[in-house]
Amino acid sequence: MSKILIVEDDKKIARLEQDYLEINGYEVDVINDGGLAVNSILKGDYDLILLDLMLPNCDGYAICREIREEVDIPLLMVTARTESIDVILGLGLGADDYIMKPFDPAQLVARVKSHLKRYERLANKNKEENALPDGAVIEINNLRILTNSWRVYVDGNELKLPNREFELLRFLAGNPNIVFSKEQLFEKIWGYDYESDAATVSVHINRIREKIEKDARNPKIIETIWGAGYRFNM
Repeated sequence: MSKILIVEDDKKIARLEQDYLEINGYEVDVINDGGLAVNSILKGDYDLILLDLMLPNCDGYAICREIREEVDIPLLMVTARTESIDVILGLGLGADDYIMKPFDPAQLVARVKSHLKRYERLANKNKEENALPDGAVIEINNLRILTNSWRVYVDGNELKLPNREFELLRFLAGNPNIVFSKEQLFEKIWGYDYESDAATVSVHINRIREKIEKDARNPKIIETIWGAGYRFNM
């Protein structure tokens, strides 16, 4: 049984989320205070987190920033903020997805199921269509990707990439010199059950660039092809 943590100060919304998730067979804990969230997340052995952004004592951004390097599980923001900058900031700090309030509880459950299934697939390293052979190593300049052991090195130093970033990098590197649109990348990495969202892809590409490029503002490895998408140069 998957274990989910809800961090939400609105008790009615938290109860609604909890009820729907428990009906669908998940074990659920709820925290209403942002100040208590980090310690609970780090010690709770959760499989997924639903994180509100506007919380007392510690907001969702600060929580995401503090836990993301230590906890690599699906993290879904649940927010009433509709400005794109808020969403982009959350994704940039490591959130995997976002759900806008008010939301359809059935859609929330569907998103949770999808993220858990995808994370399980990634964790088990199951082969996908177009996957590289086991043990394949991709090297370009100072970048080295060990596709079987899910490790990435730059100048010999190992990077910490959340699963979503690694899968995106691995897919692009495994299909070099091919231009993929944001919509194609979204469908491949996030799944067909979401509406395509260009901001999600762009933010994750930018995060990868900051880690692997010598100059993220002038990328050479993952190139933007304006009006078309992205290309991994090799």
